Amino acid sequence: MKHFIKFFSAFFLTLTLLTAVGCASSAKHEGTGEYVDDTLVTGKVKTAIFNEPSLSSAEINVETFKGVVQLSGFVHTKADIDKAMAVARSVSGVVSVKNDMRLK
Repeated sequence: MKHFIKFFSAFFLTLTLLTAVGCASSAKHEGTGEYVDDTLVTGKVKTAIFNEPSLSSAEINVETFKGVVQLSGFVHTKADIDKAMAVARSVSGVVSVKNDMRLK
């Protein structure tokens, strides 16, 4: 019985360690914590753009990976691009902003 308990304990310890390693991040894959952080940053940026009356928030897409925000979609003027970039940069948690927006 003691041998079974040792084996059982070792099995669950190994399983726990493998699970923890599986949640770790790499250069091309976010860890669980980073995913949650990026989801919050994306929500904050979308809210900030929505609250900016001069921008059409329905036409601007926001994606975040490891704190880097990418803005894409279509806007009417270059000033709208600059404003959206400035709004995104002002949000806490944003490391940098990439522009992939196009003019209509």
